[in-house]
Amino acid sequence: MEQYSVTGMSCAACSSRVEKAVSKVPGVTSCSVSLLTNSMGVEGTATSDAIISAVEAAGYHAEKKGTGTKGNQGSAAKDDALLKDTETPKLKKRLFASVGFLLVLMYFSMGHMMWNWPLPSFFAGNHVAMGLLQLLLTVMIMVINQKFFISGFKGLLNKSPNMDTLVALGSGASFLYSVYALFAMTDAQVKGDMAAVMAYMHEFYFESAAMILTLITVGKMLEARSKGKTTDALKSLMKLAPKTAVLLQDGQEVTVSIEEVQTGDIFVVRPGENIPVDGIVLEGNSAVNEAALTGESIPVDKAEGDKVSAATVNQSGFIKCRATRVGEDTTLSQIIQMVSDAAATKAPIAKIADKVSGVFVPAVITTAVITFIVWMLAGQTFGYALARAISVLVISCPCALGLATPVAIMVGNGMGAKHGIMFKTAVSLEETGKMQIVALDKTGTITSGEPKVIDIIPAEGVSEEELLQMAFALEKKSEHPLAKAILLEAERQKVRAEEVSDFQALPGNGLTASLHGSRLFGGNMKFISEICKISEKQKRQVEALAEDGKTPLFFAKEDRLLGVIAVADVIKEESARAVKELQNMGIRVVMLTGDNERTARAIGRQAGVDEVIAGVLPEGKESVIRSLKEKGKVAMVGDGINDAPALTRADMGIAIGAGTDIAIDAADVVLMKSKLDDVPAAIRLSRATLRNIHENLFWAFIYNIIGIPLAAGIWIPVFGWQLNPMFGAAAMSLSSFCVVTNALRLNFFGMYDAKKDKKIKNQVTLQTVNAKSQMQNKSKEKENHTMEKTMEIKGMMCGHCEATVKKALEALPQVDEAVVSHEKGTAVVKLNAEIADETLKKTVEDKDYQVVSVK
Repeated sequence: MEQYSVTGMSCAACSSRVEKAVSKVPGVTSCSVSLLTNSMGVEGTATSDAIISAVEAAGYHAEKKGTGTKGNQGSAAKDDALLKDTETPKLKKRLFASVGFLLVLMYFSMGHMMWNWPLPSFFAGNHVAMGLLQLLLTVMIMVINQKFFISGFKGLLNKSPNMDTLVALGSGASFLYSVYALFAMTDAQVKGDMAAVMAYMHEFYFESAAMILTLITVGKMLEARSKGKTTDALKSLMKLAPKTAVLLQDGQEVTVSIEEVQTGDIFVVRPGENIPVDGIVLEGNSAVNEAALTGESIPVDKAEGDKVSAATVNQSGFIKCRATRVGEDTTLSQIIQMVSDAAATKAPIAKIADKVSGVFVPAVITTAVITFIVWMLAGQTFGYALARAISVLVISCPCALGLATPVAIMVGNGMGAKHGIMFKTAVSLEETGKMQIVALDKTGTITSGEPKVIDIIPAEGVSEEELLQMAFALEKKSEHPLAKAILLEAERQKVRAEEVSDFQALPGNGLTASLHGSRLFGGNMKFISEICKISEKQKRQVEALAEDGKTPLFFAKEDRLLGVIAVADVIKEESARAVKELQNMGIRVVMLTGDNERTARAIGRQAGVDEVIAGVLPEGKESVIRSLKEKGKVAMVGDGINDAPALTRADMGIAIGAGTDIAIDAADVVLMKSKLDDVPAAIRLSRATLRNIHENLFWAFIYNIIGIPLAAGIWIPVFGWQLNPMFGAAAMSLSSFCVVTNALRLNFFGMYDAKKDKKIKNQVTLQTVNAKSQMQNKSKEKENHTMEKTMEIKGMMCGHCEATVKKALEALPQVDEAVVSHEKGTAVVKLNAEIADETLKKTVEDKDYQVVSVK
């Protein structure tokens, strides 16, 4: 999406006209104009010149937003300048000058005429002089506020009347009629008709013309200040962009501009300094405050090999890093881009206001003309009828309609950004709260994604420390994923590392090595049971562990069992709480995983999900999402490459921020903190934002529905209610301010407060969708001659082994799908073409597993 800044827009009618003009340019596929940020997002193949020409032809000015090529600072600085509130200072000057002249004008017009305030002797009985003075003061105020007339009449000439047109017509009509009355007064003065002179004195509307402009300027200034606050979150992010970096060049530290940093450069960061670009720690340890990006105030420990991000703060320790992403590729720049894009796009609900805004101003002008004609036909004076028509013009406010949606979207999006929840578009912010089903990936989303030691069960006569020490000595030379869990646990408990000799990995069985002349063994129950005896009690313990989704690892020394260490991918601390909160909000929670049924159900029970769908491949996840969408609106939450198809297929894709770039690119919402409780928080924020939009639209519509008939004088014959044009202008000036202020209330919304959750009743009745039925459906879609082969494999001990075999087999072009089970020791391979058994066998055995047979 290319973004442009657009100047000259004053109301929703303006943004609607610009949008229509650009949408007609050949090559433009979509265009969205934001009145709030005076920006425009355009997608398509049209050139920038063609787009800018279309905007200028519509009567406005456009400029393409600058993007830096080397560094993020240039881009951020320019965009920050575009967001800077330059309107409020200008409007303040206009307002102070206008009020100064208006006070003098009001003294002479209303003060003297209504309350008989004293005047200089020169004006005693000189009504023409008083009229001329009012004329001069009004002209000064009109010159000060000439922007209303320039913009208003330009819009009228371009056949795109806007709010400024209404103000200009109202004020201009009051002024011109007053000028007519002044000239008529001079004629009466010459003729000596003092009664007519006094009558014309009461026909002056100079103060109305001036008051209308001043009051609208008050409203514009309040609106500008409030609008400025809605972009505070984005401006705060841009201010975080570092200005310089300290690079290591030829062994010397050199301070350079951030634009000069290139990928691969080595930079250093001292305590208290901002990290300039994204990178990897090469040397040193530190605690880094990442609150600027994630909203998480607790510092994160960083060591050699860990990633660091631009704009985060190094709180302790000297670190040396290598730049991996610079300029617009940094995490900070991508966040700024996401927030900016969301502000430049439109939510579906905004279409209602857009349709009304497109015809609003012409309809108001027509209503004002009809009002004037009706009162003239009713026998009222020209001045009376004109006052009613002017009231209609100045009370109508298309701005309130135009701002109702974008201000709420901007504030809501800013709130999300502060807490590490990034909505890529206004559509995603509006739609997230409408989800009825949330499908959660297991590994890395519900669980931590890294196996951990859960239970240490030593055999009789063996201590936990001894068991862990022997396991540590044996596993530290292993490359198996489960070995890492034992190493981490041993390091945590500060177990002393023993050095083994004659280490051997026995594919399909386990490990063996010598330690101080004794033979150590580690592996699955089948392998260890051939080495030593395992009691029935121990077997029952192991079955219980497996039932809970844990993988038991057996260890023996010579012919004696040392014990069992259970390893599992544990659920995150917040997962169960997040799932419960989603359920309390009326959302059905489904867990998707490629893991085996037993492990998946164990994790599902711990997390408390409504449904578990296990054994699904990446394309299987996409198929499940398609099936779930038949039951209601579905959000998919995932973190890996294999989740990308499902994230794209879902109504709303939510990516865990610590996941892969592919998953993040495929998603509509990104959770930077990688915490599952941000999912219900995002839904709460979306619902609150949509509720705020509804409130804004209600007040914008109701204001005009009540105000216009009142201004036209419909209720005068019934109740005697009559609206002075000045009060109409005051009401108009406050309407937009009220809408923007209401949107700013979102800043105080408790997005993590589950106490106020309201359950949205979903008419969703889900049937269990299991992996087998999905595979069968897929098979039916394929040609009837699809072949299957069943491989009997030894050596698979856990879900990681399953994944390794599955990945290897599915890499073969002849293999469509491989269903692998370490419990059954089989792999069912679905083929789309003939393949030799030896090829299948070699593929698996290359991964250090033993193939017994292929049938």
